Amino acid sequence: PVVDEIDIEDLIEEEEVVVTLTHLGYIKRMPVDTYRSQRRGGRGVTAQAVRDEDFVEDIMTTSTHDNILFFTNQGKMFKLKGYQVPEAGRQAKGTAVVNLLELAPGEKISTTITLREFSDDKYLTFVTKNGMIKRSPLSDYDTNRKNGFWAIGLDEGDEVIRVELTDGNCDLIIGTANGMAIRFNESDARVMGRTARGVRAIRLDDGDSVVGASVVKDGTRLLVVSEYGYGKKTEFDEYHVQNRGGKGVLTYRITEQTGRLAGISAVTDEDDIMLITDAGVIIRLHTSDISTYSRVTKGVRLMRLDDDVKIVSLARTEREEDDEEAAAPESELQADGAAEDDSEE
Repeated sequence: PVVDEIDIEDLIEEEEVVVTLTHLGYIKRMPVDTYRSQRRGGRGVTAQAVRDEDFVEDIMTTSTHDNILFFTNQGKMFKLKGYQVPEAGRQAKGTAVVNLLELAPGEKISTTITLREFSDDKYLTFVTKNGMIKRSPLSDYDTNRKNGFWAIGLDEGDEVIRVELTDGNCDLIIGTANGMAIRFNESDARVMGRTARGVRAIRLDDGDSVVGASVVKDGTRLLVVSEYGYGKKTEFDEYHVQNRGGKGVLTYRITEQTGRLAGISAVTDEDDIMLITDAGVIIRLHTSDISTYSRVTKGVRLMRLDDDVKIVSLARTEREEDDEEAAAPESELQADGAAEDDSEE
């Protein structure tokens, strides 16, 4: 055959790999066996030469032949095959993702999704900071463009907070800085073209913005964390399905002590959560150590902060079993809980 007809992928052995992406944007690929032995060996996935304020945010078990989709806050999508992510050893930092993807200044990756094929029965569902939602067929995003392409139309000042791969009948929950949350079925948002800006997901008060969104899945609870280090988990049963575009319900009782919400995430008790402050301090907590409270409460103190320091974001990641520093002392969480438990209010 003519050389041009040979697909380069056919020349690359298919193998199961783990791709990790760090908070500061370093990416690498490892064979699954290397990754698993690293997990057993003590400090787990953070045992790599990253800067102190960096950590692994996305852990993708995938194949060298699978697609990795990168969605940015500015509304673009980039695609790499698993084999296009440079392989690196256990201790290596990896490659700066800006060397692989043409990111603009200030452009950050907000979501990664891995998949084998662009099937017709799946959707990409986008949620933005200004409360918009857009749902498009996954098949609209099958592209080989090297420099990325627009995945959603954004208004001035808006940005992508989260992208979910959905099946047409998922419930979504969206949380805001002022402590509101709305749950609705994705079918409430009609399917639109790739560059559409979408429809209203939640009606925001002046000054409010979306801080997180998740698909509601069995076995998960909603974790919310406030700027000043308070948080809790709440059962999803407490959030009734509503119509899209409403104000939602109160999910967090904001006080001067707690500050506004910094983020939300659906979590299981097998996850870890990373809390990131504007001073560059990071704390890792086991989600199983965080108490469950009813919807209209403030929860307990998860992290003690210096004055003028705020939590700016949170990231859900894989549990680290053997890292003794991973979880805050349970006694502290429980003691704070006893002192500041307002689950009755």
